Amino acid sequence: MPEKEALYYRREGEDIYCTLCPHGCRIRDGQKGVCGVRQAKSGKLITLNYARCASMAMDPIEKKPLYHFYPGWEILSVGTFGCNLHCAFCQNWTLARGEDMDAPGWKEIGPEMFPDILKGRPRKEQLGVAYTYNEPGIWYEFVLDTAGLLAGKGFKNVLVTNGHINPEPLEELLPFIDAANIDVKAFNDNFYRRYCRGRGLGEVLRTVEKAHTRCHVELTYLVINTLNDNPDEISEFVSWVASLDKNIPVHFSRYFPNYHLDIPPTSLTTMQEVWEIATQKLSYVYLGNIRDDEYSTTFCPSCRRPLITRDGYRVQNAGLDGKRCENCGYTINLTGHIYEVGGNCP
Repeated sequence: MPEKEALYYRREGEDIYCTLCPHGCRIRDGQKGVCGVRQAKSGKLITLNYARCASMAMDPIEKKPLYHFYPGWEILSVGTFGCNLHCAFCQNWTLARGEDMDAPGWKEIGPEMFPDILKGRPRKEQLGVAYTYNEPGIWYEFVLDTAGLLAGKGFKNVLVTNGHINPEPLEELLPFIDAANIDVKAFNDNFYRRYCRGRGLGEVLRTVEKAHTRCHVELTYLVINTLNDNPDEISEFVSWVASLDKNIPVHFSRYFPNYHLDIPPTSLTTMQEVWEIATQKLSYVYLGNIRDDEYSTTFCPSCRRPLITRDGYRVQNAGLDGKRCENCGYTINLTGHIYEVGGNCP
């Protein structure tokens, strides 16, 4: 069974305190933390999911979602078990809860295996690795080891994260991270505590503020009927993003019932209203889980010409010369270069 001594904990008498995330779990011998994958054992904190891969697939980078980071490329996506939040609307709850770690289907895979896996793929699929599906923050030791190895060999590392991590471990990891999509699940503390069992909004905002100065960052906000779709709350969130950088891409996704939450899906009208609010202050706003290509198109913030169009995960350069608008010369927020269907990868 893959397990390894964890990083970021301290001992006080018979108690162990995990310092990886804001929960700061106090764990007695044999017990696990909130995440379900960090356990006290014989005076040490053990990570139970090191090298335990529960899901691995080659995904379009747009699926993370990242629209301004190597558009059109594909990335090897990997995940394990466990999460330090317990969202009532979780889409990957079978992995997130960390309760089926002994079930068949998972694979043991070490960090040293990823370079060979990537080198054996077509060029379009050699971008790197995305740590996703569950919360990569509680796969910390494995992600840190793998990301450091891959960064040294020229591959990219991507986090798809809830941002619920303490500053010190985040600081150690960020030098190896090229891009992150961070969930901001609502813009109020009560939502985080009631529907996510988290410590609060501030912990996540701190992660966003730190990460966006160190790597490419995009944000996702799942819009849920009656819970976090109030126009005033959306406006506060948008203003906060704009105060950091109006060019941070933001994805507002449409909610559908899942896991323990069964309220009706968010209406298309609400999603359009959210888009209208957000585009008043932000340069790049997208709507997810709806069938309308207009809301997945990248427009020039200056002249509003379409620059990158998306039909599902099919990406086309509609008006870019490198990173500049062919029409007005405006330079957009874009990391890397586009891989188009039928095109060539450098």
